[in-house]
Amino acid sequence: MKLILIQGGGDLASGIAYRLFQCGFHIAITEIQAPLAVRRKVSFAQAIYDGRVTIEGVVGQRIEDYHSIGEIERTISNGCIPVIIDSDRKAIDLLEPIVLIDARMSKRHRDTFPNPRLVIGLGPGFIAGENCHVAIETKRGHMLGRVIRSGSPEQDTGIPDRVLQYQDERVLRAPVDGMLVLFSDIGEHLEPNQLVAEIGGEPILAPFSGVLRGIVHPKVAIRKRMKIGDIDPRNNPIYCHLISDKALAIGGGVLEAILSHTDIRTDLLVYSS
Repeated sequence: MKLILIQGGGDLASGIAYRLFQCGFHIAITEIQAPLAVRRKVSFAQAIYDGRVTIEGVVGQRIEDYHSIGEIERTISNGCIPVIIDSDRKAIDLLEPIVLIDARMSKRHRDTFPNPRLVIGLGPGFIAGENCHVAIETKRGHMLGRVIRSGSPEQDTGIPDRVLQYQDERVLRAPVDGMLVLFSDIGEHLEPNQLVAEIGGEPILAPFSGVLRGIVHPKVAIRKRMKIGDIDPRNNPIYCHLISDKALAIGGGVLEAILSHTDIRTDLLVYSS
């Protein structure tokens, strides 16, 4: 099957999927059994939990088994993006995509170089020509979304992007291991010290006034210090449902990386026409 396979269905991966889908390419996404996406309203990973998700008019449909080639093809033919459970990361060998986009954002160095004709790596951990063909810069700033054909993106600083005057404090992190109990919904306005959730009886409070832009699904097994949510001080709930400028910029870089390879572009566009 000639398609573009995206590993990971978080908000950045979903911005890429949206942009490529709108350009007419056939896309499939793989995810684990319990995805860790925080910005769930704009993450195709949410289809794993809900069966089906719509992001800015584009539908993602859960596929239980990557061996279900017929179901994957029908989902694509019906104008949807298949979101495939692939906890063992073995779907690549079966689906044989022309392009593989590793958008898992693990931020760790990867030694493997999979078989697809074009492997695109997002962010830290990738070195163009070593463990991917090209990498895409994911750090905000002048280089965001640029295609890196030699070398690697900037290393992870561990510091979140600044929104207004807030930076690290806008990210909610788990105080202990355990399961999440939610008391607030994504898009809800929060006041300072309002109870957002609990883990193991430990409260998670809003640090300032703003909108809960995202929080992980309650089925995720939480580890201490894990990022579980974020609060947007701009206080506009609409942003919770819109793909971010960052994700779309990265998607543009991925599109450039694909279209700049003439043979790959020809194969994919002929198949998609």
